[in-house]
Amino acid sequence: MDALVKRYGFHVAESSPKVPLHPTESRELLYGRTIINAIRLTLKAQDVQVFVFGQENLPTTGGALLAINHTGYYDFILGGIPAYTHGKRLVRFMAKKEIFDTPIVGALMRGMKHVSVNRAAGSGSMEDARKRLDDGGLVGIFPEATVSRSFEIKELKTGAVRIAEDAQVPLLPVIIWGGQRIITKDTKRDLGRSHIPVFVSVGTPVDSSGDPEEATARLYEAMKELLDETRTAYEQKFGPFEGGELWRPVSLGGGAPTLEQAKTLEIAERERRQAKREAKKAAKKRPSLIKKLFKK
Repeated sequence: MDALVKRYGFHVAESSPKVPLHPTESRELLYGRTIINAIRLTLKAQDVQVFVFGQENLPTTGGALLAINHTGYYDFILGGIPAYTHGKRLVRFMAKKEIFDTPIVGALMRGMKHVSVNRAAGSGSMEDARKRLDDGGLVGIFPEATVSRSFEIKELKTGAVRIAEDAQVPLLPVIIWGGQRIITKDTKRDLGRSHIPVFVSVGTPVDSSGDPEEATARLYEAMKELLDETRTAYEQKFGPFEGGELWRPVSLGGGAPTLEQAKTLEIAERERRQAKREAKKAAKKRPSLIKKLFKK
């Protein structure tokens, strides 16, 4: 591993190029100065050590779509750090519509120009992402759609390659490893002063042209290869680990579910949520006792 230095509070390779600050993104008051500084203070308080690799693959100006693996709930924070170390660029994340519907958080998300994803009307979300890219912005997408409980790359949606190809921007794989140790599904969270190291790696562009299914297969292979490289380096630097850790995949001797087990858990979770939504709808349709009395 190359010698490391700190840049804006994060570890980067000493040989990584220093680039000029982005002329507009680095000056954004809400996102670039307020939110990012709050994130830096939070990570510093937790002593989360973030190591960034491959940020030179990001453009210093102009649009690019970042296809990020999804292992935990800090991914929205960690996935934007490479861009910040590369001229203080900002990543506009594609996030589910429900987040935007909450009063305070929704206002902040819109203020930071993130992209609302309505899964019932995906074409509108793709168009919004395209506009951000056409304006020269960086957009972050999680092509797995939901958190991978196995911490392997699971099946990817085709939206990432279709957006990148439509906007004619680079499609860059991004891998986060270690963030699942902070907070993720089905494991105990560690939000205190945890001293957890996290690697974030940016790969070279993936060809998004041609058949979307074939392009998505190329993206899958690129993300899988980068994941293997990143977590191998992580194990070499911070291991060996005892084995059976819930944040490590079975392939490394950890105790996380396999891809097949994780898929079963995901299906069960989806069915529970659907049943809950249907029960809620049924409750709204059921006339109240007061209404019944008035009708009499």
